[in-house]
Amino acid sequence: MTPRYFKLTDDVTLPGRWELGTPVDAQGQDHGSWLFMQGSPAHVEGTLRVPAYARGRALDFSLADAGAVPVVSQRVAELLSRLAPGDVELFPVALDDTPDPYFLVNVVRVMKCIDDTASGEVRYWMPEDGRPERVGTYQAVHRLRIDPAKAGDAKVFRTWGWLIALIVSEDIKLALEAIGATGVQFKDVSPQR
Repeated sequence: MTPRYFKLTDDVTLPGRWELGTPVDAQGQDHGSWLFMQGSPAHVEGTLRVPAYARGRALDFSLADAGAVPVVSQRVAELLSRLAPGDVELFPVALDDTPDPYFLVNVVRVMKCIDDTASGEVRYWMPEDGRPERVGTYQAVHRLRIDPAKAGDAKVFRTWGWLIALIVSEDIKLALEAIGATGVQFKDVSPQR
């Protein structure tokens, strides 16, 4: 049976939910997507603080920094460290709205597995776009589909060339659902059957 994978996002439709801002260090320096969306280990000294753009109900899973950086409750952090230890780094964070322990998730696995043919539409950055550092990577991916054969043993990963996509295996999805994790939303990115 072909393994299934899901794009993990936060459920922004939940009423009364919090909205988290960009993580900052003790000196007020931003430590957001530029550091935690590279698909590589990060170095952080001390505990980061994540301010709330909008105060509200605490969630087990949220995407801070305008939807880019995962922030999770302790129970989700424990689940990820148990089921996907080589795929993620966890950094403790202080949040404005709760004294409970929360963690920033840095996804350190990047898999070159986007299925260009099965996805709805893909566009690559070209030399004429004037962004030489991005040439050959994805400019847009619509109706993302991945090739499970190219995902290897990864449980939590970002997609090469389109790092905004946060992908989880079906067992991670089922484990998050089993603990009733709040804030999670899944979209199947497996090939259509």
